[in-house]
Amino acid sequence: MSTRTARASKFVGITAAAALALTACGGGGEDEENGDASEGEGGGTITLGIIPSWTDGLSMAYLWQGILEDEGYDVEIEEINDAALLYTGVAEGDIDVYPSAWPEVTHADYMEEYGDDVEDLGAYYEGAVLTFAVPEYSEINSIEELNDNAEDFDNRVVGIEPGSGHMGVTADSVFPEYELDENFELVESSTSAMLTELGSAIDDEEDIVVTLWRPFYAYGDYDLKDLEDPAGALGEEETLNFVANSEFSSEFPDVAEWMSGFTLSDEEYAELENMMVNEYADNEEEAADVWLEENSDMIDSLKG
Repeated sequence: MSTRTARASKFVGITAAAALALTACGGGGEDEENGDASEGEGGGTITLGIIPSWTDGLSMAYLWQGILEDEGYDVEIEEINDAALLYTGVAEGDIDVYPSAWPEVTHADYMEEYGDDVEDLGAYYEGAVLTFAVPEYSEINSIEELNDNAEDFDNRVVGIEPGSGHMGVTADSVFPEYELDENFELVESSTSAMLTELGSAIDDEEDIVVTLWRPFYAYGDYDLKDLEDPAGALGEEETLNFVANSEFSSEFPDVAEWMSGFTLSDEEYAELENMMVNEYADNEEEAADVWLEENSDMIDSLKG
């Protein structure tokens, strides 16, 4: 059993109070002020920011908490429930690293907005993609078929957090491209609420269409199929990357180098996320410890 602990502060919505709370929390800015970041490698506090319901980021954060604490760093994990606020935190230095960003397509607007205030440390996973998913038993196979079968899906596309890149792409690209506005409502929700609704629909063998993405553990928990996107409105495949504050590499050069050199195969990623979400549910630190022990050669090689 791991004895490591993470201090996690939850921020809900983009409000003035939330912004002030984020500024008050620890992170790169506070570390620099207190002198921690200048202690050199093997010391100092590194803050990783995640949206906890997005399990790619959650998995990466707890995995890197284990890697870094083994090297003498203090690691804080900040839970933030909106992508816009998370990127703001990275840009302003309150968050050091977002360890599972989608910078090429899904979060491209945030990368453009913050420009020189953030740094892309590189990709750890290739082949990530946004999807529209339905239960395997659904009779349709393409987004093009949705309008002709709108009533079967209760005239709803069940989405996730309103500030997510997926919801922006869906509203600004997919809906107009396929003229879904005529027959569908894009329902703002949360990842957890969407998954609950998806599970209930499958239990009742009802049709439902949801906004999903790969890689994501729901594909292992449910029999799903992705709707074809002949117009390419959901965008091309992209990578999952470490995105840091622009000062991070100069403050923590070794860590930046380790993150830049880290990659996961499909099998390695699936094993990690399955441990985080299923085998060790609600005990992410233990999941990370077990995965690191089973993959110690990879980690040793990463650190040189």
